Amino acid sequence: MTAQSFFANSDSVRLIPFIVTGDPSISATIDLIELLEEEGVAAIELGVPFSDPIADGPVIQSASERALQNHVQLSDVFSVAKSARDRGCSVPLILFSYYNPLLQYGLKSLVHDAKQAGFSGMIVPDLPLEESGELRQIAKEAGIALIPLVAPTSEQRISSIVEDADGFVYCVSSLGTTGIRRHFSDEVLTFLRKVKALSPVPTAVGFGISTAEHVQTYRQYADAVIVGSALVKLIGEQGEKLSNEETKEEGLHKIREFVRELKSK
Repeated sequence: MTAQSFFANSDSVRLIPFIVTGDPSISATIDLIELLEEEGVAAIELGVPFSDPIADGPVIQSASERALQNHVQLSDVFSVAKSARDRGCSVPLILFSYYNPLLQYGLKSLVHDAKQAGFSGMIVPDLPLEESGELRQIAKEAGIALIPLVAPTSEQRISSIVEDADGFVYCVSSLGTTGIRRHFSDEVLTFLRKVKALSPVPTAVGFGISTAEHVQTYRQYADAVIVGSALVKLIGEQGEKLSNEETKEEGLHKIREFVRELKSK
């Protein structure tokens, strides 16, 4: 998939939601993918539950813990993506995982199975550029984008990080872990302008973005906006309803309302 096609069929407000696969259940995750596509998102990040998510704040950590209690693992994430594709899902799906589960799975098997499941890209937050060559090459040969992350602290490394970027560049809006934030440094806008000027592919900004106001601000400086913790928090709050067939639609409606609010102009 080319970089441009990641966002080709999305609305003018290009929203990329992140959800933790298996929270509150496998079936609920498939329902959420369907809902998010109906709401016109640009792509969907499917998080692989991990016991030590060093880049994630308490909300996503808790969601990962719940999914791990449901015994969800990497192979289940592939099954979810395949089931979504079988139900007609066409939105780009992005595998979000720390490196250790991928390495244990085997990189060649990983990329093969990700491709078969219908993934378009991968994000590996703890894989430095200097150590990403093997996975990048295997993914590139399969037509899967290994999407790089770039942070304000990257400074002189920005050019080298984005030089061979595929899919899009994930711009980290703030230092530290993911989480819901009220305020962002004004320096972030300068950083986003710099990355966009240097990047040969579209840019997306994430980490802490949680309101419609955030989305409307940052969409002016990046091609897409990523929302994770705020959505994962709401899914957790609606978990009981989403897990019950009699109340599932009520829970999904709450999620739909939130996504529409994020995209409101």
